[in-house]
Amino acid sequence: MNQKLFSKDFTLVVIGQIISLFGNAIIRFALPLYLLNLTGSSALYGTVTACAFVPAILLSPVGGIVADRVNKRNIMVLLDFLTAAVILSFSLLMEDGNLVLLLTVTLMILYGIAGAYQPVVQASIPALICQDHFMAANSVVNTISSFAALTGPVFGGILYSAYGLRPVLWVCMVCFTLSAGMEIFIKIPFQKQELKGGIFKTARTDFAESVYFIRKEKPVIGKALLMVCGINLFLSAMITVALPYLVTEVLNLDALWANRLYGFAEGALAAGGLAGGISAGIFAERLSVPKAGNLVTACAISVFPMGIALMLFSSGIFPYIVITVCCFAVMLFSTIFTVQMLSFIQTETPQNLLGKVIAVIFTVSMCAQPLGNALYGVLFEVCQGYEYVVVLFSGVVSLMIAVRAGKIFKCVHAFTRP
Repeated sequence: MNQKLFSKDFTLVVIGQIISLFGNAIIRFALPLYLLNLTGSSALYGTVTACAFVPAILLSPVGGIVADRVNKRNIMVLLDFLTAAVILSFSLLMEDGNLVLLLTVTLMILYGIAGAYQPVVQASIPALICQDHFMAANSVVNTISSFAALTGPVFGGILYSAYGLRPVLWVCMVCFTLSAGMEIFIKIPFQKQELKGGIFKTARTDFAESVYFIRKEKPVIGKALLMVCGINLFLSAMITVALPYLVTEVLNLDALWANRLYGFAEGALAAGGLAGGISAGIFAERLSVPKAGNLVTACAISVFPMGIALMLFSSGIFPYIVITVCCFAVMLFSTIFTVQMLSFIQTETPQNLLGKVIAVIFTVSMCAQPLGNALYGVLFEVCQGYEYVVVLFSGVVSLMIAVRAGKIFKCVHAFTRP
């Protein structure tokens, strides 16, 4: 474990993440948008993106269990090469057969790979740096993710609008191949753990240990996890479905610019994450877990101007600007909150459980996302002409969850494991 933050191996992880997440941001922007452009249906869009989350939910605990028992570098390399292969397969098959089915299956595979990938990255941080740098390292990783999410949709939107989907696919394949090549040279300390019986018995035992740790040994993590599920269900899912639907289908923006404006809006969303990641690193010493509920409250409050703008102006550039600014604010506060929580979990969790615990947290929190996507896809379809009602509903429920979150986090008085 290195005593400085930017050791050679952590730097290679950072560079690999920049390339991989850039490609991931582009492909996750382009494929759902391609589906929405083909069908114009928010209900189908919400349903397909909901289905895409299912394998991510199922494979996230697998990734966490494997991360604690297999060399993390090898997992990252394998998954990046596999992602490139999936995109190549889609590009070869997209002209034949049922395109909606092919898009759904491809998104499910890509989301599944991402679900297994993220616990590996998060579990590798404590193996590469000392505990004093956990907050800074998480800030760097989240900043990279946000930077990729900022530049990816903007670049993808311009490329997609000008040349169509196929060039976007080729750029993404190159990104994942380069990332895998970069990660081959990473050296992550690894200590092999003995299997507790067969593979399935070991997986079941590992999963049970992590659940017991969250529920019994650190119950505040379990309570916070339920709160995050509520936010994913009522706030994150609303933004995921609303942003492309409102910008490309509802606001009556010029058809030539609608996709590009959506790319810019996604870029603003990512810019908020970038600003949040940088802020978390700068103000790391001032962030305290007992006050983390204030960040959730700020996220909820940021939704209301969106609903009001849609209520007063059903179309045009003004509600687009308000929506874009509000999405920036939501991501700013939510990213600071995410960095804070990840650092807390990494500090409180023993090394031999870290991958599994993070995987369980990712898995449970993601369960709410597909339900929310499907819910808001239907709500926006039903409430055509009254989309502001759906947005305000999201804000009210999210604010109620935020109040409860504040009470939960006030119970945390320490940031170190006893």
